[in-house]
Amino acid sequence: MIRKHVIEFVIFMTYALFAMSWVAGNMMTKDIMSFYQVEGVAAATWMTNAITIAKIIGNLIAAWFLVKLGPKKAFAFASLLVVAGAAGAFASNYPLYVFSRLVMGFGGAFVIVYFNPIVVNYFTPEERPIVNGLNAAAFNAGNLFALLLTGSLVSQLGSWQNVILGISVVSFVLLVIWWFISEDFELSGPKNAVGEVEKAYTFKDGVKDPVNWLLPFAYSGLLFCYISVFALFPMIPTFAVSSQYLASIMIGAGMVGTVVGIVVAKRYPLRLPIMRWCGLAMTGFAALMITTSSPMVATASAFLAGFFLFVPMTCLVTLPQELPGMNPGRITIIFAMFWSISYIIETALMYAAGVMADQTGNISIAATFAVACSATLFISTFFLPETGKKKLHSVAPAKA
Repeated sequence: MIRKHVIEFVIFMTYALFAMSWVAGNMMTKDIMSFYQVEGVAAATWMTNAITIAKIIGNLIAAWFLVKLGPKKAFAFASLLVVAGAAGAFASNYPLYVFSRLVMGFGGAFVIVYFNPIVVNYFTPEERPIVNGLNAAAFNAGNLFALLLTGSLVSQLGSWQNVILGISVVSFVLLVIWWFISEDFELSGPKNAVGEVEKAYTFKDGVKDPVNWLLPFAYSGLLFCYISVFALFPMIPTFAVSSQYLASIMIGAGMVGTVVGIVVAKRYPLRLPIMRWCGLAMTGFAALMITTSSPMVATASAFLAGFFLFVPMTCLVTLPQELPGMNPGRITIIFAMFWSISYIIETALMYAAGVMADQTGNISIAATFAVACSATLFISTFFLPETGKKKLHSVAPAKA
């Protein structure tokens, strides 16, 4: 196997295991709260809030660590923070446990930003849609691992602490592999005609670039709707089928959508049409999912919503990599802003949904709001630049 393929496996699994630890922790909330003798929904939310806060801050400072440490050490440091989530298994009180999740959240925030400079450095433009599609599905894969394995792991390992330790041990093995196969590489762009290195792309440059605000806007609504399926929908009893079933269907469909998205991005040269119409279809099927009274229609709609949610993700992640003059340093800044701003908007939208539900006394309005917000992907395609290029077909000269 080529070294770059091993590197891709390591970075994919590192983030997938981070996601697995995050979701598994949420699934074991009752056991964890009982262990620390903590009560209340607000207290329980701190386990997720700590990771969300870490991702918002961590995404922004990830670029600084990359420049200071270099790619090899920066990703190793990020992986070490993910492994440090194991400290939660030894925490003597609930605040220390929450702090361990905060540390792990920083690791996950760094890892997802470092995906892109690693991909840009090691893979050709022709290879990137496949790799981007896989990396976009890393969190979903970890989510699926958690849903499928957490129950059996608790039974086999005996406690929630051992489950967290077990996931961290596998993450540590990946860290060791990374250290021995990775290398540092140049973050700046190629030299110009006179042999000078291109000027570094800074956060100041990133803030001035409109595309760096449009990209997180495009994704934020999808992110909010996706998280709402797990955070808000379980509180709503009026769906045709249980929210847990809808969530499982969407996750499975997302895995199928990821594969289709990779194929489509490879075969179809333009990015915006795929993002536009898949985004519109996702919003439409999600709306049907929460409004229908038919279990069969709700199930089919959940599958199609999950499918069309993940089909355009490869294009969304590939688009900024195809911007003119792209290099590992610039793509790091772009995705540092992308993930941080996306989570800031998602957090604000989630709070707004809660306020709307409280003020109206109707929790269902939160689901409607979440689905409506998913239209951000569709809307953004009318303002984002098209980076894909149609292939020109040569025409044979006419015979005399």
